[in-house]
Amino acid sequence: MPELPEVETSRRGIAPWVEQQVVREVIIRDRRLRWPIPAEIDRNLPGQTIRSVSRRAKYLLFDTAAGTAMLHLGMSGSVRIIHDHEPAGKHDHVDICLHTGKALRFRDPRRFGSLLWAKTPADHALLRDLGPEPLSADFDGDYLRRESRGRRVSIKQFIMNAGIVVGVGNIYASEALFGAGIHPKRSAGRISAGRMNDLSDAIKSVLLRAIEAGGTTLRDFHGGDGEPGYFERELDVYGRNGLPCRRCKTPISVIVLGQRSTFYCRTCQR
Repeated sequence: MPELPEVETSRRGIAPWVEQQVVREVIIRDRRLRWPIPAEIDRNLPGQTIRSVSRRAKYLLFDTAAGTAMLHLGMSGSVRIIHDHEPAGKHDHVDICLHTGKALRFRDPRRFGSLLWAKTPADHALLRDLGPEPLSADFDGDYLRRESRGRRVSIKQFIMNAGIVVGVGNIYASEALFGAGIHPKRSAGRISAGRMNDLSDAIKSVLLRAIEAGGTTLRDFHGGDGEPGYFERELDVYGRNGLPCRRCKTPISVIVLGQRSTFYCRTCQR
C-alpha cells in the first residue's frame, strides 16, 4: 500500500502539471471504487481551476473555488500525467482532463482507492479526527509523550494509529523504531521522554529520506511521473528477516503485531 512518502512523491510529481490549470472534463469509466465516485466530481470539477494540490495524511486534495476533490490511492492506485488522447487501460478508472491537453489519470487495479468531494475537507468525516502530520511542528517527542501516557499498546501500534499521527505505515514504523533503538513491542506508556524525542526525530528522518528518494518500491507503486521509488534500497530492517543488521550484524527478526509483519534487531532495539 502506498504510504505517506509515496503519496507525497505523487503530489510533487503531478502538482506542476495541474496547479492553476482549468479542468476541461472529467472522464469516469468506473465509479466502483472503495466508495462509489459521487456525482459531485463530474458535476463540479469541469470548468474549475485547480488552485493547489495538497496532502492530508494519504489523501491528495485538489482545491478549487467550488470545493475539493479528495483522492486516496488505496492499496494499488497511482496517478500520472498523460496526453489526454492516450488510450485507457483496463484499470484506468478516471481522467481529469485539462485545457492544456494533459490529463491526470487515476489507475487502481484493486479498486480500494477513492475519489470523493468535500466543501471543507477539514470537516470531512475521513479527515476531521486525524492526528497531526508527522513532518509538522505539531508533532514532536513531547506530543508523543503526552498522548502515550497510560497506554499499554505496543509502541509500533501506537505510532501507526492515524488518530495519534498520520501516515506512519508499516514500513516506516519498523524503520523509525530501528532508528530510535526502541523494541516494537515495548509499551507506549512506559517509554521515557528522551526516547520519545529520539522516536519523533527518527520518524521525521525516515519519512524525509523516503520522500527525497521518491518513495519505496514494494509491489507496484509508481510516482506521479511514472517512475518507481528507490527507498527500498535503503531499508534497514523492513523485509530483511534473517539478513545481518547493518549496525551489529545480528540477524534481523520478524514478529507479527496487529496482524502486520514487524521487523527489528533484537540487539539494537530495546
